[in-house]
Amino acid sequence: MNDQVICGDLRDVLPDLDQRFTMCFMDPPDGINLNYNSFSDQFEDYYTYLEEVVRLVIARCDISWLSFNAIWLPVVGSLVRQLCREKPELKFKPCVQTFTFGQTRQTDLGNGHRPLWRLAWEGSTLYPDAIRVPSWRQLNGDRRADPRGRVPLDVFDVPRVTGNSKQRRKWHPTQIGEDLVERCVKLSTVEGDSVLDGFSGTGTTLRVCKRLNRTCTAIEIDPMYCEKIRKENHV
Repeated sequence: MNDQVICGDLRDVLPDLDQRFTMCFMDPPDGINLNYNSFSDQFEDYYTYLEEVVRLVIARCDISWLSFNAIWLPVVGSLVRQLCREKPELKFKPCVQTFTFGQTRQTDLGNGHRPLWRLAWEGSTLYPDAIRVPSWRQLNGDRRADPRGRVPLDVFDVPRVTGNSKQRRKWHPTQIGEDLVERCVKLSTVEGDSVLDGFSGTGTTLRVCKRLNRTCTAIEIDPMYCEKIRKENHV
């Protein structure tokens, strides 16, 4: 199957897709009144919205990653707890993205992290060798070092995509970094596997998948964003 960009609401599009995916990367709207092009970032009940989205996705994907604003930790925690109670075969792994250049404040501590949680069905395959990085021992000439490097921790030290970043698409208010998505894709899939992006935004997941030879189905609710993604990626 070829890459595709589908314009529509994930909740409407996914039930009509006759496909199961190896992995999904979800970066839903933050619910903090950001200025998106044509849809509201305000939700009357954010828990209900996320529950509908996450239930749809995990039913169709072996491994699902969810990146979300840290203010919703209690909400997402309650949701994941409920899902894992209902479905003991669903395995939860909490990870976090950290960044030094966070959003500073003068009246309180600024935010320097973003939760990145994984839900995977029991028996799903992970590929930790694909994401090994040089270890401290390797970098410092220790002969005891594993020549393969080490598997990273569950802390993704990946900078935010800020205004002066080469990755930045200025036509969208938010953007996930490609390095972060790439690690998730490499850990969860192999070449030829299928990846779902339920909130495509600037097309980050699609760009990563094209580079790594995975097929990507990108769903995006905003027509202008869809057109930008299609044009840039020739989809």
